[in-house]
Amino acid sequence: MTALPLPPDQRAGRQGDLPDQEVTIDAAVMTTREINRSLRALAYGTAVVVNPGGRHNLAVGLDAPLRVEIEGSAGFYAGGLGKSAGVTVHGAAGCGAGENLMSGRVHVRGPAGPSAASSARGGVIVVDEDCSARAGISLKGATLAIGGNAGPFCGVLAQSGVILVGGDAGPGLGDALYQAVIYVGGRIAGLGGDAVIQEMTERDVRFVKVIAEECGFGHVSPGNVTKVVSTRRLYQLHSPHHGAYS
Repeated sequence: MTALPLPPDQRAGRQGDLPDQEVTIDAAVMTTREINRSLRALAYGTAVVVNPGGRHNLAVGLDAPLRVEIEGSAGFYAGGLGKSAGVTVHGAAGCGAGENLMSGRVHVRGPAGPSAASSARGGVIVVDEDCSARAGISLKGATLAIGGNAGPFCGVLAQSGVILVGGDAGPGLGDALYQAVIYVGGRIAGLGGDAVIQEMTERDVRFVKVIAEECGFGHVSPGNVTKVVSTRRLYQLHSPHHGAYS
């Protein structure tokens, strides 16, 4: 049986009350490097990034209990490589939102492109609407919560952590899944190789309830989700005909 990790409120990256200090950064008059350098210079408080214009690599590599509000859509890798910070994108996000997150929170209040939360090791990545293909690819311990639908191959190669899909999941769900757990509130178009549906337990229901409440997913009914785990057949190489080649 695949063990469940701790719920988001008991894991690294939960945001507490931060000091009340706010600065505004105008992306229209700064380069991406200048924006990120300005954000990294702040030790606490709230930074509001205006006129983001879909810029790539916004709010990456932050290492402080800072809240960043991106007032508009962001491009690739928004909030990636972060630790401790809370980044909110008030719009859509491109490929790799929250990738390689160590702790903290990345919240996309719209849809997200491919590979959201890729290789994320800790913290919470929340996408209010749909995610494109390969959401949670190679997940390594973080929580990915998707309010809408997930595209093909969600959770492919996910090694550890949790994925919650509030809507439907596309084909290839959990392909080559390792020790991560996937919960789906809607329909599943098809499972990937080495993925299997497992019966929900009372602990699973409580766990999904915590995640749904933490992420504001009131439409998710914890008692009516489907749990997907790994069969672990791919953990070892099975070669029944190896003698034919000796």
